[in-house]
Amino acid sequence: MKFFSFWRSLASFRVRIALNLKNVPTEVIFVDIDASAHRAPEYKRINPQMALPALVEDDGTTLFQSLAILEYLDEKYPSPPLLPADPAGRARVRALALMVACEGHPLLTPRVRRYLDHELNLRDTQQVAWRRHWIVETLAALEGHLADNKATGRFCHGDAPTLADICMVGHVTVAITQQIDLKTCPTVQRIFETAMALPEFANAHPLAQPDTPEAMRLKA
Repeated sequence: MKFFSFWRSLASFRVRIALNLKNVPTEVIFVDIDASAHRAPEYKRINPQMALPALVEDDGTTLFQSLAILEYLDEKYPSPPLLPADPAGRARVRALALMVACEGHPLLTPRVRRYLDHELNLRDTQQVAWRRHWIVETLAALEGHLADNKATGRFCHGDAPTLADICMVGHVTVAITQQIDLKTCPTVQRIFETAMALPEFANAHPLAQPDTPEAMRLKA
């Protein structure tokens, strides 16, 4: 199995966590977005959307879009499960994951940032304000759904990590890099710290990858 990844890609971060939790061996192929390697013909043949990540099975089956990959891995390698057993629980976890992956994160992607810069000519301060607005809005929404909800446990749903936690930690990681105060979302902060204490999450961190620039890499 080949996993096409980039250290800073939040979608790749999600899949790295799932692969770690499932203990699935992969050959990791680094695609340098900063060098536009995702736009090269070789990668475009793998994923015509030219987005990361992609997962290619031994038989050539190609998977793309992080949430689809996560559910695929959960179905193929059912232990430990990333979704609850009951329908209502699965719906809640998927909804929490979608809040990040399909609403918050898309507004922060490199292609959006390039458009704000090259097409709309937004100043750096305006782009920072854009990012902070959507990061904070998503954090507030997550806190609203997680705080005082009986289904919330040590993690977003119950006492084991799910798709919701896998998606949430990436968003909080970006908030931290943007120096956003997490005091207004204590439940989110608590769950983030609980998740990142697990080696499967910590080892997937963007700053702990082999392709992370040396100057930025987390020290062991």
